[in-house]
Amino acid sequence: MAKIKLVVIKEADVTNNCPECFNQDLKLSFYQKHSYGKFVHKTTNEVTHKLTCNTCKSDIYPVNWTDDIERIFGYYQKMAIPEKKSVKYTALFYVLTFSLITLIGVGIYLLASGIIPF
Repeated sequence: MAKIKLVVIKEADVTNNCPECFNQDLKLSFYQKHSYGKFVHKTTNEVTHKLTCNTCKSDIYPVNWTDDIERIFGYYQKMAIPEKKSVKYTALFYVLTFSLITLIGVGIYLLASGIIPF
């Protein structure tokens, strides 16, 4: 089973007022989804965000955003450049592939030389 991890792309301290407690101590974070498996490491294009207040420790959802927060979000969203979508194979994948190719090659050689009768 693949392990899914959200990797931080960009974090910013925002000085807008919190809609809950009206303090000016917000943190905006952008995350990119990565999937780690035994054979493959995948980086997806999926980017998520989270806005939290450092004072009252509450998550602020887009429904409660003010116009100022939306403008700041748009600015930082342009600055959060994710990694390109990619697939990277692990060492285990290469070892198993090389072993399989070698095993098939040895089998064909033994059949062709007549050591193993067909």
